[in-house]
Amino acid sequence: MPKNTKPMTQTEILAALAERNGITKKDAAQFLDSLVVLATKEMNNGFKIPGLGKLEKKHRAARMGRNPATGEAIKIAAKTVVKFRVAKSLKDAIK
Repeated sequence: MPKNTKPMTQTEILAALAERNGITKKDAAQFLDSLVVLATKEMNNGFKIPGLGKLEKKHRAARMGRNPATGEAIKIAAKTVVKFRVAKSLKDAIK
């Protein structure tokens, strides 16, 4: 397979999933949509996809930052963010 310099588009991902699993592109799209809905629903508990990684909801504390244009110190408010931790097997695969 030739080395691609751009990330796959959603259409390319759906086509690859459909071909690899012997399903239609429509079924692949429905599965992917279901996975996103499930991940969003289970975010509070952490959502793990074996071999890929884990989505986690984390609280980020308030902190001081700097406006890059003016250099002025600004206060950045606390917020909740989503973090993705890559699975060890995937990390090992890229070494």
